[in-house]
Amino acid sequence: MMKITKLFVLFLVLSGIQVGFSQAVYEDERYVPETDPAVLEKLDEWQDLKFGLLMHWGAYSQWGIVESWSLCPEEYGWCERKKGSNPENYFAYKQEYEDLQKTFNPVKFNPEKWAKAAKNAGMKYVVFTTKHHDGFSMFDSKYTDYKISGTNSPFASNPRSNVAKEVFEAFRNEDMWAGAYFSKPDWHSEYYWDPYFPPKDRNVNYDPKAYPEKWNKFVDFTHNQILELLTDYGDIDILWLDGGWVAKTPKSEITSWYDRQAKSDETGYVKHRIIDQDIKMDELVEKAREKQPGLIVVDRAVHGKNQNYLTPENRVPEKPLPYPWESCIISGGGWSWSPNAQYMSGREAVHMLVDIVAKGGNLLLNVAPNAQGEWDQGAYDLLEEIGAWMDVNSEAIYGTKPIAPYKFDNICLTSKEDGSIYLIYLVDENQTEIPTTIEVPFALKNKAKAKVLGENVRCQIEKGNGSFKVTIPNKIASKLGESAAFVVKIK
Repeated sequence: MMKITKLFVLFLVLSGIQVGFSQAVYEDERYVPETDPAVLEKLDEWQDLKFGLLMHWGAYSQWGIVESWSLCPEEYGWCERKKGSNPENYFAYKQEYEDLQKTFNPVKFNPEKWAKAAKNAGMKYVVFTTKHHDGFSMFDSKYTDYKISGTNSPFASNPRSNVAKEVFEAFRNEDMWAGAYFSKPDWHSEYYWDPYFPPKDRNVNYDPKAYPEKWNKFVDFTHNQILELLTDYGDIDILWLDGGWVAKTPKSEITSWYDRQAKSDETGYVKHRIIDQDIKMDELVEKAREKQPGLIVVDRAVHGKNQNYLTPENRVPEKPLPYPWESCIISGGGWSWSPNAQYMSGREAVHMLVDIVAKGGNLLLNVAPNAQGEWDQGAYDLLEEIGAWMDVNSEAIYGTKPIAPYKFDNICLTSKEDGSIYLIYLVDENQTEIPTTIEVPFALKNKAKAKVLGENVRCQIEKGNGSFKVTIPNKIASKLGESAAFVVKIK
């Protein structure tokens, strides 16, 4: 994962959540529409799901550190090497990091428990890290032994050692979509980080143009692993690719192979060398959809037709975006498990979900398992709170579309094709009174009725000039004030 912005950073810092500043890059928020009818149909279905689960999990969870990034020789305080017996020696550290495979034994792994908690929270799909940048595969790939089911892994003898398959099956059994996160860069592969050359940064550590045979071996390796996931792991709905710097790059944008990393620009974000790393995505996507027709492909942060939806990271856009999108957000700690993680409150999560949905997006909320294969209790508590709210109000979330003015004051709006409009009132934590009258700044064209979801009472509607008012009955106002948000449905 890569991007964090200033407003959300403030929330993270105040909440004690792990912040990865140096991964920050600007996403290029341009969009090339898909043309495949099967993908377009699938994408429409996905936009109605609204709420999903992201999980970062790997051998690094034993150390409670930022996933993969301490292997990368870029000078970032947030992923400083502090674990291991000799963190000052990079090559000794890398070896010790990779030896974590020998002690990674998550015997409490129970994906059915995760899937049930996610479903009860109202989540409709999962995106699971089958492989992060460190190259450790959480599935039984035949193209590497650096994997959870490898000969060096004590978990290999466990009947559930093919972790990704177990996760996908557990979530599909709860009627949820399966999405495979896969890292295009692989810092373990000798075809990406050749042991002969020291790595300079996150990029391939040799010039692919000077060593085309080696680079082609990496391309084949990547394609083979992805096609494995799309062949042997049941129905995969989303291929969620990370590591956007691994891409075909126009010659005009390529920096010299020998250029040193630039200093931060005025935005505070770090610039990186741009190297042509043509992974043959068009060819890969064509082969992928032969295996999984209609597959949604998310080639993150790579402008082009293979990014079927965009993924603002740890931020919520200020306004609706004119293309499919999903905010991927840390629920507590970091992307990967960290000790003593502080989770956002149920109120914060509900407000975030509502804000995103009102702007036409989906929320992909990250929860990270620990080394034993368990979630923190704080994660379960959070999802339970969200689920309790969704049990009453999900009608205003699923299958809805944005409607102007989207949000005013602390009220968000959603709508449905049948003409229903939902006013979602976000109740502040310290709010003591609920207004009995809500003025909505647009006119109703037809006669309408209003009611509060979950309450067997009607609300009065008074039409005005270019607006209308909804009156909340006094007898339920105090009860509504105890919730994170309440919904007035107008039909």
